[in-house]
Amino acid sequence: MQNMVERTARYMAILGGIVLTLLVLLTTISVLGRGLNTFGHSDFLNALSESAAQALIATGVGPVNGDFELVEAGVAFAIFSFLPICQLYGAHATVDVFTNILPPKANKVIVTFWEVVLSLVILLITWRLFVGLQGKMDNGETTFLLQFPVWWAYGLSLIAALIASLVAVYCAVAQVIELVTGRLILPHRGEAAH
Repeated sequence: MQNMVERTARYMAILGGIVLTLLVLLTTISVLGRGLNTFGHSDFLNALSESAAQALIATGVGPVNGDFELVEAGVAFAIFSFLPICQLYGAHATVDVFTNILPPKANKVIVTFWEVVLSLVILLITWRLFVGLQGKMDNGETTFLLQFPVWWAYGLSLIAALIASLVAVYCAVAQVIELVTGRLILPHRGEAAH
């Protein structure tokens, strides 16, 4: 079971990383296009060479149409894609200034408590994302520029959130079992470097 959960979490993180990389490239191209378009319309280039300015503008260079709509949808998916691996490795940010002085058993109880709470929060977010998806499907809302249905982004994010929920429940159950039995189930959880 551990191997399957870990493999799924890794694949989701890789997929999220690919999407995020594509979004960075899209944003870079859009910013460069916007900058070149602005430069083509600038007084400086027109004074230097009006024909060069006209040639630059004639290429159609400019920002990518709907870039912010794609970034908005892609980032939401990427966040939910990274959540499973973060949950599996216990890589969420923690503040343990006061808990460092507690005995290890007390710290284990605290970690288990927050693992269960975080899992419940992830389940709540997933449920509300599903409700939002239903609402977007029912009202037929589309994005302003690209006119793609908004529910597509909700649907992709929901798939990633469902996987995050499964991993979160697995981790919560494993933490409780570790607390009760003392067995190590989640081997990749270690102390974060501070």
